Amino acid sequence: MTDSRATSGADTTFAAFRAVGVDLHLEPRGPGLRQGLTDALRDAVRSGRLAPGVRLPSSRSLAADLGIARNTVADAYAELVAEGWLTARQGSGTRVARRSAPRKAATGTVRARPARGRPAYSLLPGSPDLASFPRSEWLKAARRALGAAPHEAFGYGDPRGRVELRTVLADYLARARGVYADPERIVICAGFVHGLMLMGKVLRQRRVRDVAVESYGLDVHRNLLTDAGLRVPALPLDELGTDTAGLGEHDLRNVGAVLMTPAHQFPVGLPLHPDRRAAAVDWARRSGGVILEDDYDGEFRYDRQPVGALQGLDPERVVHLGTASKSLAPGLRLGWMVLPQDLVDEVLEAKGGPEWMSSAPDQLTLAEFITSGAYDRHVRGMRLRYRRRRDELVRHLAAHAPGVRVSGIAAGLHAVLELPPGTEQSAVRAAAWQGLAVEPLGRFRHPDTAPGRDALVVGYATPPDSAWAGALDALCRSMGQGLSVSGDPD
Repeated sequence: MTDSRATSGADTTFAAFRAVGVDLHLEPRGPGLRQGLTDALRDAVRSGRLAPGVRLPSSRSLAADLGIARNTVADAYAELVAEGWLTARQGSGTRVARRSAPRKAATGTVRARPARGRPAYSLLPGSPDLASFPRSEWLKAARRALGAAPHEAFGYGDPRGRVELRTVLADYLARARGVYADPERIVICAGFVHGLMLMGKVLRQRRVRDVAVESYGLDVHRNLLTDAGLRVPALPLDELGTDTAGLGEHDLRNVGAVLMTPAHQFPVGLPLHPDRRAAAVDWARRSGGVILEDDYDGEFRYDRQPVGALQGLDPERVVHLGTASKSLAPGLRLGWMVLPQDLVDEVLEAKGGPEWMSSAPDQLTLAEFITSGAYDRHVRGMRLRYRRRRDELVRHLAAHAPGVRVSGIAAGLHAVLELPPGTEQSAVRAAAWQGLAVEPLGRFRHPDTAPGRDALVVGYATPPDSAWAGALDALCRSMGQGLSVSGDPD
């Protein structure tokens, strides 16, 4: 027989749970409880802390939270409804009334100057087409991953990252990028910048003084290294890519590590010549140095065979850093480091433990996304989309700005538009005049590198499909205006 007292207690507990409702922080003050509650609610509405349309807790729920009689709450609500601060309708509960905003007194006849608007189109490099993020497939993967996730996946976990993702990445990177990747040597991080911050800390602790960088690259990467107390001498760049032959000689004799983009140099767009790949690895073996390989868009190639990761030449001397930022979206904040064995413990110590893990549900979702084949399908689809855009860019420029040579387009998500000497800044101003955001090549030049050719770096992946045609037209118009050194466009 069921114990009626146990049943009654369970029902009471359930009823109390149902009555909890939404939370509302109030501090009734004043001589009387009802008046204090009424004043506190009125002040919360008047100050805007309770916005128009917000539904308030039921009188039963609020009375239980405050430990007062339900009639006291009901009387306070009724008074505020009568005053117009609240509304009460059968079936929709008690809500904050919607009121017209008070008119502001005129302060004069001077009209504010309109703020400069954002560019109508962005061709800035470094971002994929965010509108093409595979939402439905990602959601399916998330449901499967979370449905199968063990309870411990929602704890602090291994600072390396979820073993499910590390295992899947090891297989994928070996297959798609030629990386030697043991799951125990992979550390999940919150993107490339996070990985570079960890490596800067480790290198400084190893008493490395100089980290050589390419003469063109992102200043944020150079700044991260200098913030870690490292110097960043520049390696020269020519038509064969970054020149690695001089590592260990003259001004580069104190270099203990090199940061490179060997598969597709950013932003110039060249793959590193095989002889120079070999020279970089030979230097690392001779000197005990480390190569930091930024494989930022290695999946996207169009007119050539894929260039494998440099890490495959010597997994004990190369740190391979990759992310989902270009293949999926930077907002995921998911990256990975494939480390030499002797760096794993030092990187984990620099990371500082599980508190700095990337989101475990996102890691599990990416693991499922790759395992199901959705990642490969998405990359192949985007490769075709970006190739079509690149071809359209080349055709439009050939038709409307034949004086502009396009380079660095065999792979990646951006192109380099070569300009006549002395026209880089006028081309940027002309683009801005057309409502177009672009980057000059000089923006990426190392401070110690002498000025070189004039060019624009144009990211053709960024605009959504609805804006792509307009962005192309604006670019071609700006090229026609900006190739003169004479000054700003009319």
